[in-house]
This record gives sequence, structure tokens and C-alpha cells, in this order.
Amino acid sequence: MAHRDIPTYRNPVARYVLLVIGWLSVTLGIIGIFLPVLPTTPFLLLAAACFVRSSRRFYDWLVTHPRLGPWFCDYLEGKGIPLKGKVYAITTMWISIGVSCWLVPMFWARIGMLTSATLVSLYILRMKTIPAR
Repeated sequence: MAHRDIPTYRNPVARYVLLVIGWLSVTLGIIGIFLPVLPTTPFLLLAAACFVRSSRRFYDWLVTHPRLGPWFCDYLEGKGIPLKGKVYAITTMWISIGVSCWLVPMFWARIGMLTSATLVSLYILRMKTIPAR
């Protein structure tokens, strides 16, 4: 990962806040592996973004982790997303949004959720697709 050009914050409060957010994101990402309602990759990407600015050691640990690293390293390296990952992400997102729209009676909230899901789906579909290994 090309992270050497991103500066680490010197302010101890900012570093501490980023570390807390990073570890919370790692925790939610791990839970998301087992619960389809929680998205794993965005939480791990957030953790990587927090760690790269607060702790090189934790960043290196995360991106080289044998179980967690593969969830997002191809994305960070600009290689894209596997087709299986795209299908999983879009399917679980639309199921979650569908249930949320059914449970939330406010029209404007439904429009917001559907718009968000559509834009995220388009973003995912536009990403490069990594061939099956």
C-alpha cells in the first residue's frame, strides 16, 4: 500500500480519536462478516483511513492481515472489486434498504434511502471487476 506520503497527525487528541474510530470500525467490520446487515468493506476502509493518519503500525497490521486485508486491499490498490463482492454488496444493500423503506413511513426518508442506494449501486457497478481467482 502506498501510504508513506500521507502524514500522520502529531496532535495526540486527533490521533487518539482516529485510533478509537479505527478500532470501532475494525470491530464493526468483523461483525459485518457474520451479519449481512453490516457492510464489512466500508468499515475496514474507514479503519484503514483512520490508522494511516494515526498509527502506521496498526495500518500495516490491518492491510497485511490474512483474513481482513483481502476484504479491501484490491480496492485500495485500484484493482477493483471481485464480481462476487459486487453482487453481495448490492444485494445486501438493496435488501436492507427495502426493509428500511417498508419500516419507515416517511416519504422523504424513503426517497433519500432509495437515492443513496441507487448512487452507491452505480458507484460499485462502475468499479473495475476483478476476475475470479
